[in-house]
Amino acid sequence: MSGPDESTFSALRGQLQEAATAFADGPGALEGILLGIVDDVDRAVREPLEIFPVCHHSPASAIAMARRLREKQPKVVYLELCEDMAPLLTELRNCRLPVAVQAFATQTDGFPAEWAPLSVVAPITEASAEYQAIAYALDTPGVELVLVDRSSDHVFQWDARGARSAGPADPDAPPAEEEAALHGDAVGVEIGDLRPRFAELEEHLLRHGRVRHWSEWWHQYVELPLGDSDHDTYRQVMLLIGSLFRRLAPGDDHRVSVDEDRERYMWTRMREHLTETGTDPADCLYVCGAFHAASRVAEFGVRGADTFEIGPRTATKWQHGLIPSSHAAIEAQFGLAAGSVSIAATVWAKNVRRTRVEPFRLAGQAGTKKSRARKAVAAPAPGAPPADRLSGFLRRPPVLDPLDEAELLGWSVEIVRAARRNGYLASTADAIAVFETSILLAGMRDRAKPTPYDFQDAAVTCIEKDAVPGRRDVRRLVEIMMGGDRVGQVGYDALPPLARDVHDRLTPLNLRLQQNGVQRALLDIASRPELERCSDVLWMLRCLMPQGAARPIMGERRLGERPIQESWDLALGTHQRALIELGYEGVSIEQVLEQRLRRRAYAPQATAAIVLEAVEDATLYLRSRRLADELGTRALEVLAAERSVDGAPEVLRRVRRLLAYYRTSEPVLPPWIESFVKAGYAHYCTLLPTAFTDEDATVRQVAAMLGFLFGMESLALSLGCDRTQLELAVAQSHPEDPSRTALLWAAQTQLGRLSRADLRARCDALLGNPLVVPAYPRYLSGFVHALEPVPGLTDFVVEAVSNAFARLPDPVLLPWLPTLITTLRSGGSELAPLLIREAGRIFPGRLAALDEWVPPWRERTETRAVARGADTGQGVALLAAHPATCDAVAGLLGCAGTWEPADPGPRGLALVDRHPDTVAALAALLAAG
Repeated sequence: MSGPDESTFSALRGQLQEAATAFADGPGALEGILLGIVDDVDRAVREPLEIFPVCHHSPASAIAMARRLREKQPKVVYLELCEDMAPLLTELRNCRLPVAVQAFATQTDGFPAEWAPLSVVAPITEASAEYQAIAYALDTPGVELVLVDRSSDHVFQWDARGARSAGPADPDAPPAEEEAALHGDAVGVEIGDLRPRFAELEEHLLRHGRVRHWSEWWHQYVELPLGDSDHDTYRQVMLLIGSLFRRLAPGDDHRVSVDEDRERYMWTRMREHLTETGTDPADCLYVCGAFHAASRVAEFGVRGADTFEIGPRTATKWQHGLIPSSHAAIEAQFGLAAGSVSIAATVWAKNVRRTRVEPFRLAGQAGTKKSRARKAVAAPAPGAPPADRLSGFLRRPPVLDPLDEAELLGWSVEIVRAARRNGYLASTADAIAVFETSILLAGMRDRAKPTPYDFQDAAVTCIEKDAVPGRRDVRRLVEIMMGGDRVGQVGYDALPPLARDVHDRLTPLNLRLQQNGVQRALLDIASRPELERCSDVLWMLRCLMPQGAARPIMGERRLGERPIQESWDLALGTHQRALIELGYEGVSIEQVLEQRLRRRAYAPQATAAIVLEAVEDATLYLRSRRLADELGTRALEVLAAERSVDGAPEVLRRVRRLLAYYRTSEPVLPPWIESFVKAGYAHYCTLLPTAFTDEDATVRQVAAMLGFLFGMESLALSLGCDRTQLELAVAQSHPEDPSRTALLWAAQTQLGRLSRADLRARCDALLGNPLVVPAYPRYLSGFVHALEPVPGLTDFVVEAVSNAFARLPDPVLLPWLPTLITTLRSGGSELAPLLIREAGRIFPGRLAALDEWVPPWRERTETRAVARGADTGQGVALLAAHPATCDAVAGLLGCAGTWEPADPGPRGLALVDRHPDTVAALAALLAAG
């Protein structure tokens, strides 16, 4: 590399050396930094291949880029962007900016599995230098656009994954807005990341610049001064800033290593292209960030060392596409201040009108008009030495823009109007206050003209009150007024095949599906059968896309049922990114859904319940018997390997549903479900004694096990299972917990080993024992759960609960009521209807009849007692009058005995007969009442 030419920046070097001596009390480190910056600028401007330094999403860079392209008209444009994204750039003409170019990989090969899915995005806005370069290269015949930055695969090869391994997100942080989350958790790559990496330097600049954040400092001290500058001034100032931030960066070894490798990568690619094509470097333009333009690596320049070897990519299969972006998403991705990209778009529009520079726009792009061809302006001779524009720029005092009262007054009136629409009690006096406060704040910050940031602070100070009356505060209203959060859109022709197929299949709905916002779709399938196909697509989208993209308002899909009418809220335009990413996984939503179901079923953490859910989804949405049989066989394998009963309730619910469906729609049951019932019967019989005593197993899970055993018993026995397995499992169960003991009693009753009378006697004994009364509600909870396996005990459970309400003391009963309510709520779809139906059958229907109502179980007890008393007197007299039959039976059995004489007189009624006055008085009293 040739040394610097003293004739170009010699004056600037002398001034900086004098300044370093004065400020640092002698030559030293400061002199080395300042002179090194000048050397970096000098080397970059003398490079035969012109380097154009930019800052991402900078209106000044975009204006300078458009002006330079029209002057120089290069034949080759080298752009700092991932080289594998080049084929997508032609599709930008089918989109409405801002959009992001995305590289996406669902399965990794060569990267850790926990990194998946891999995603890299590069957002592009109209007010950016990269878009100007892309539009010029694509619409100008004979111009070649070459992307020279590392590939998406190398992004992750070189990345230390600091963002993903930094730990969980802050739980107290507010949730991101929908527009700010358009990029998801993708890794962002930007052209021209220009921000101090030295925290003390940034703090110093913000404090002395009297601004709040970096975006405001850049707008005030870089964007505005460079907005009207010529090419050489812009280029040298940007190189100066890039070199300054580079030399004052702290020693982050990994980040510095990645930056230098990127520079080596880009210069290696450019030299390879120049060698292959034989292009003259003077006819090329290299567009990169100002930080990389001031590079000091040995590979810098077209005559740099060829010592860098580009490593191979991994076997990961990458998919590429365009996704919608937004100003808020760009700000959130790269840590910019809220509203800064919208303000940049406004400044870009003003710069275009003021400088009369004709920007480049892709032909046919939505929202733009075709650029007019202009006659090229003669560029400086390639061999001429660059002039020193830095000295004059650094010595020149800042140009104070005059106050534009009309513009500021319009802002003030507009923000008051917007505030009133959003519920603020703002008036004309507030508009005047905002106007005057903006001027005051600008003066306090040494500015003659208030910036949008000054105006925003003034509006918040004058209009914002204690509480925000609506959804938006004043700061957000100012951002909207300055341009709003513009959301891009990918056109139909740029969508992947899957997304286009979805739009085509939903065409009968007659909706503008690419439009942002929620749209209501009404499907009268009974009168228009062709809409059933649209219904199938919507239900699959509901499974595959985020919540809110396709939300059913009316209608549901169940096994064995056909839809009649449905109503949907669709927001496919708002969730366009999710639909596009589905296209990376397959060519149709059926294929993607099948892949996801298989992935879910064969995952290492898959349980029998999860696999059965996949079977149900395959039957419900895909109507695929082949896939359902395959996943059903997988469910059988997973069940056999399980050693816990955590998923028993879900397994029972889904097996019941699948059995009901197959019994009504198929002539015979599928072989896999017969094998599943048979294996599940033996499996749960084996685990039942352990589950009754396992502290980790809940009562609901044990009840679900019993529900599977009793509910599937008839089918299991017909398939060759032995009921002795279940009887032995119940006999070997010895729970100690009251609720599980009640479950065991219910199981014994179902098996016939415990009668209803004995069960009722045990409950009465519990209520009669003062030591057990405090634990009695836990027995009742067990009986409530027992309705799952033994629904025939519903009347007994109603009786037991009623007795508890009648006999338990309040200190015991009241704390148990929340447990009863939660139990019924958790299993409400099955348990509550049974209890309510039985209680409605037993209890009186009117309040007036409640006073005279006697519970049926109490009536049965009294009737049985009266019957026993009546039979005792009459039966003994009958037997005493005809003893021959009893004597014959006694002789046959070998029993000897004598007959006692029967007392023919009345027993309990003798006292009433002798003293009838009390009964007569009571009868008269009742008759009078």
